[in-house]
Amino acid sequence: MIKKYKLKKFRRINTGYTIIETMIAISLFLVVVMFGMGSLLNSSLIHKKSQDMRSIMDSLSFVMEDISRNLRTGYDYHCIDDGNLTAISLHNCTTGGSGISFKSSFGNQLVYAIFPDGSIQKSSDAGTDGTFITLTTPEIKIDSVSSSFSVFGALKQPDDFEQPFVTIRLSGTITSENNVVTPFSLQTSVSERLIDNSL
Repeated sequence: MIKKYKLKKFRRINTGYTIIETMIAISLFLVVVMFGMGSLLNSSLIHKKSQDMRSIMDSLSFVMEDISRNLRTGYDYHCIDDGNLTAISLHNCTTGGSGISFKSSFGNQLVYAIFPDGSIQKSSDAGTDGTFITLTTPEIKIDSVSSSFSVFGALKQPDDFEQPFVTIRLSGTITSENNVVTPFSLQTSVSERLIDNSL
């Protein structure tokens, strides 16, 4: 007996990706990459802005430290609340003035003042020659209305028992390279290191 075998025809099935599946995969990949690039560029911009701001704030902190150090070792404070930058007599002002004049530890008359252009300037000769050096960078603008130097206990009077004491308040804005304006406010207090003669 002869058995007949039926031969089955095997059809070849293609199991690869279709063009639509490939395009969907590429589109999803591009969307993920675009979001990733946007986040990377944004974080890079924020990092650069924070570096610029840090550099400017370091510059402003250096100015505050220079003023504080010279005030601490100086004496004979005169608060400039009348606009007279060359005045050298002892003078208190509790409401605050636009600058301060005092004798440095080397004996010369130093003047620190906030100018109308929003800068802090320094003179080493009591401002008599008009030679002021700008200490702040152009990105820093000091607000002369809300910034001041206050002096307490500078006058040597029989009933004065206060050690000379200065409070510096600086407020203003910082403009970074991207024209982003950031407000700031700093305050410090300094006491004369030398013992006041009237104490």
